[in-house]
Amino acid sequence: MVVQHNKAMEGGQQKVEVNILLLGAESVGKSALTVRFLTRRFIGEYGNIESIYSHNDKIDGREICFNVWDSLCPQNGEVTGHISDRQLQWADGFILVYSICDCASFSLVAQQARRIRQAKGTKCPGAPPVIIVGNKRDLRHRRTVSSEDGRMLALSNDCGFFEISAAETYHGVLLVFHELLDLIREARTHKKGAAGIKGIVRSMSAVFGRKRTE
Repeated sequence: MVVQHNKAMEGGQQKVEVNILLLGAESVGKSALTVRFLTRRFIGEYGNIESIYSHNDKIDGREICFNVWDSLCPQNGEVTGHISDRQLQWADGFILVYSICDCASFSLVAQQARRIRQAKGTKCPGAPPVIIVGNKRDLRHRRTVSSEDGRMLALSNDCGFFEISAAETYHGVLLVFHELLDLIREARTHKKGAAGIKGIVRSMSAVFGRKRTE
């Protein structure tokens, strides 16, 4: 079940809209991270509900609409790490969350990062931006996944990386979403540029093709 939560946008200015999908195992803090970003508040306990939230902000004088899909992790062991085609097509960018206290959640994120990268050129041409987030930094005394392991996983999959505590601070969570926004905008600019070049090449081919046959 996906529950849509919307806040009305104001003003007539053109707005930038981005779709962000949060993935990861149960109990790693995906919902806590999402709600921290949306409300600045920390809530520790959540029900088993999958939701898409819309949140509006003004960044550098531009209206931004963040659509954030807080996904559930499939319970069937055969589809561990599964990401649906619908999710891949919907998302402009991904946040993959693991707990630094849970090696299994780190392994799941590694699978999901590979799945997204394998979809390049098929379901999501150009491979959308991905940020890997190690959460629960406030529980460093229970750490089982090192910061270096997180950074190496991100590097090997061409992803961004943050290690944060959604429980302790809003600022770290904000940095994650703003960094992903920057990466999404950069990817869109690159895609537009590539499309423009292809259009010029097609136009020139058509012109020269006509000249050869006239």
